Amino acid sequence: MNSSAARDRGSARVRPGRRAALVSTAVGTVAAGMVLALATAASAGTTLATSAAEKGRYFGTAVAANKLSDSTYVGILNREFNMVTPENEMKWDATEPSQGQFNYTNADRIVSHAQANGMRVRGHALAWHLQQPGWAQNLSGSALRSAMVNHVTQVATHYKGKIHSWDVVNEAFADGGNGARRDSNLQRTGNDWIEVAFRTARAADPGAKLCYNDYNTDGQNAKSNAVYAMVSDFKARGVPIDCVGFQSHFNSASPVPGDYQANLQRFANLGLDVQITELDIEGSGTAQANSYATVVKACLAVSRCTGISVWGIRDTDSWRASGTPLLFDGNGNKKAAYTATLDALNGGTTPPTSTPPTTVPPTTTPPTTPPPGAGCTASLSLQTWTGGFVATVRVTAGSSGTNGWAATVTLPSGTAVTNAWNAQGSGTTGTVRFANVAYNGRLTAGQSTEFGFQGAGTPPSGTPSCTAS
Repeated sequence: MNSSAARDRGSARVRPGRRAALVSTAVGTVAAGMVLALATAASAGTTLATSAAEKGRYFGTAVAANKLSDSTYVGILNREFNMVTPENEMKWDATEPSQGQFNYTNADRIVSHAQANGMRVRGHALAWHLQQPGWAQNLSGSALRSAMVNHVTQVATHYKGKIHSWDVVNEAFADGGNGARRDSNLQRTGNDWIEVAFRTARAADPGAKLCYNDYNTDGQNAKSNAVYAMVSDFKARGVPIDCVGFQSHFNSASPVPGDYQANLQRFANLGLDVQITELDIEGSGTAQANSYATVVKACLAVSRCTGISVWGIRDTDSWRASGTPLLFDGNGNKKAAYTATLDALNGGTTPPTSTPPTTVPPTTTPPTTPPPGAGCTASLSLQTWTGGFVATVRVTAGSSGTNGWAATVTLPSGTAVTNAWNAQGSGTTGTVRFANVAYNGRLTAGQSTEFGFQGAGTPPSGTPSCTAS
């Protein structure tokens, strides 16, 4: 969105990304023993990790290295989770800031913390069109292909034996209704680039699970069908792929789809593990709790759904913080969503299982800026690192809805947009205008959509302006 979509996506979601067999390596065996020891020390089923482990699964979270000095954050991490995913620290720009010169300091810190506390690690991500260092963005063709192969080889080799699952390739399919590959610099090196990345990763780290990870693939649609076709082809031809990750970023406008479990199952039927990699669900109260319970129950119902990871610990740690999408509030207190998740893992009592509403319930925290009588509003959230950032902009329609919209963001001097998704950008520096694309311009009253962009330099700080048509 990750992430792991614009998340991970923070990315997009980055994005946006973000399961229960153990890696059959010495490190995996040691980690399993440590997890068992922790589970024995605690009352069974009283934490997310111990309850998931009783069902043969893991329960993980995304971790930022700079928050490992936060005692509240670390206290929850160590108590509740047995899998960690580095938020940004293993991405290309972080691990290879200059070509051929690798920096693992922050990623190593997360891995060391995980190992010291009996947790496993999801590697995120080896090849992605976003958060590439500037030197890689300036390459193309065979030079970029060679650089990608070397990057995958070096990073996977550095962490050989320490990674449970790698997101080898992240978010390679476009949004929209035709199921096409995303037009990226990696895609333009040749349609076989994904296969090459997986074969390279297997050679470098034979013991790790190798996963494809994406967002907006949670139900059966054109995008998930395209991923399914690719994975089916890989399995038929012996391309090494072990798992598919579903980022599962939900809100009231995009709730848990009715065929969520069936979609997980059809991928599992290909002989793959499926993993929920970047789960967050905007909202609050019973509606949010119900949605979390629905996701957990779906995973438990699919034998090859090997684990769930939420994308952050407290609401304030989330790339979608304004939507309060996680299991703990900003003070580290357990929310109703936490209780529902634990109950679902334990197979106990859960809140009512009615279908999540398609409109925001009254208990949801209202937006900081109410929609105007007409037009639209926009809000901005950021994921930052030294020298760059990913921005996610949420556009919300006013009472008249929209047939189209445009949001304007003012960038600091010296900052430039390097990539954008879910919107058409006009300009890269100064005041930049982003307009809707074909599939997200029409919004009903109060409905929201999100787009994102990656930038180099200082991130913007103001509130975007929005106009509707």
